[in-house]
Amino acid sequence: MNPAQSSPPRPRARRRRFGWPQRVFSQVLLMQLAIATGVTVLATGLFLAPLSAQLDDQAMRRALAIAGTTASPRLAADLTGSRPSARGPVQTEAERIRTSTGAEYVVVMDTRGVRWSHTDPAQIGRVVSTDPSAVLAGNEVMEIDSGTLGRSARGKAPLRDADGRIVGAVSVGIEYDSVRDRLLAAIPGLLAYAGGALAAGALAAYLISRRLQRQTHDLAFSDISALLAEREAMLHGIREGVVALDRNGSVRLMNDEAQRLLGLGPDAAGRPLDEVLGGGRTADVLAGRVTGEDLLTVRGHRVLIANRMPTDDGGAVATLRDRTELERLGRELDSTRGLIDALRAQDHEHANRLHTLLGLLELEMHEEAVEFVTEVVGVHRATAEQVTEKVHDPLLAALLVGKATVAAERGVSLRLAPGSLLPDRLVDPRELVTVVGNLVDNALDAAAGTPGARIEVSFRAEGRTVVLRVSDSGPGVPEERRELIFTEGWTTKALPSHGKRGLGLPLVRRLAERRGGTAGVTGGPEGGAVFTVVLPDALTDPEPAGDALTPASAADDPTGASTGVGSGSGSGSGSEEAAR
Repeated sequence: MNPAQSSPPRPRARRRRFGWPQRVFSQVLLMQLAIATGVTVLATGLFLAPLSAQLDDQAMRRALAIAGTTASPRLAADLTGSRPSARGPVQTEAERIRTSTGAEYVVVMDTRGVRWSHTDPAQIGRVVSTDPSAVLAGNEVMEIDSGTLGRSARGKAPLRDADGRIVGAVSVGIEYDSVRDRLLAAIPGLLAYAGGALAAGALAAYLISRRLQRQTHDLAFSDISALLAEREAMLHGIREGVVALDRNGSVRLMNDEAQRLLGLGPDAAGRPLDEVLGGGRTADVLAGRVTGEDLLTVRGHRVLIANRMPTDDGGAVATLRDRTELERLGRELDSTRGLIDALRAQDHEHANRLHTLLGLLELEMHEEAVEFVTEVVGVHRATAEQVTEKVHDPLLAALLVGKATVAAERGVSLRLAPGSLLPDRLVDPRELVTVVGNLVDNALDAAAGTPGARIEVSFRAEGRTVVLRVSDSGPGVPEERRELIFTEGWTTKALPSHGKRGLGLPLVRRLAERRGGTAGVTGGPEGGAVFTVVLPDALTDPEPAGDALTPASAADDPTGASTGVGSGSGSGSGSEEAAR
């Protein structure tokens, strides 16, 4: 076997890649440092560029000033009264001025351009190396030029005698190396200032980046992008409503489910919460004016559970859960339990009646047995007939017969008020079943256990408007609580099996207000409470005379009425909006 083939291949060493950092903190810091460095370098360059020209200009002006001071009538007299020599008065005066001013040279020339003074005495008597025509014409000249002594900043001034005639010129040179040295000497200080500015900028960039690091939780840009995508998918995918508010109480974000539950559109974002929702408990709960967990509220026909969590920036995030279906199932469970209790009581009473009937028959008291059966059957028949004579809608009639049976088992008398009449022209019978079922259930809870417990239900049709009154012999409602009881979640009763109460009366008022009506409570003349509900347009237009039907079948068959009671009660308290 080939040894090269027997040895396992070595994994390739991974090279450490140095690339652009991923964290927001690092990227922002590097970008800010790059910007600060670039700005500092640019500012330094922009400062140095004119500084060189300024130093050149200063050197030339200094040379011109020295030349102008040197070109005096006295020097002109020395020029015209002597010959050019290394020991002449012109050379002596020029050297004195050069030494005292620190100039590189002071050259005095006549009108022919012949030097009368020079730093190098050997150049005296020779023609200057540059064209002197401009200065001999009476003009002052400033320039950077190269001559016998090298590159220098020059200033030239005409030399005039006492009469003002030009007899020559004075040329003064400042060594250009000294100008460059001044420029180089200024650079360290400039760089120090630039370094200080860069350090301050770097410190500010670091502090800003650290604050950004805390705010972004040291995430990378890719992480933030992924989080945003996940947030959008989560917000629009979950079946809970989410409403985000800013510190001013305006809607910052609202997902699709929240829009559906609250009945709002996408234009709600950016608007104040109270403006979007209007007044009411829902706005108070979402705004934090009502505190607690799993707060109950009603929006339209929906029963909602809201929770609110404040955020660090002063805003809040509220979640909404739809409990409409759960409330309906809970009401149906309560109704079923109530029906079971009523059936259990009826079964017990029925057993007692059968025992009584059996005893009468064994004692051969046949006439008394017949009277006993007639009386028992007549009570049920009379109740059904009284209801169906005054309430012509079969659903509502069945509900009242069933409620009367349950009330009787609890020792409460339920009756229709004299003069009550409700024709079979209801636009939405289930709506009135919900209203009546809730009010009768509340009245039954209030009146049960009181002396002479009674409930009276009154119907009155005024055109297309239905006026409903339910009064009871209970303790009544204190005046200060007569509006409070119509608030979602407010109740004085023990919690039912589904864990929530305080929905029935708010829904009753909501149904009435939806039709433009009212729902309120007052005190009865003999105590107790009187609930009055006005439902406009609850009836259709009256039919021609003779077409109205009276449902006699329910009154003729007690068994059928009893069966209707069960279904009517279930539909009344088990409808989507029914709640106590």
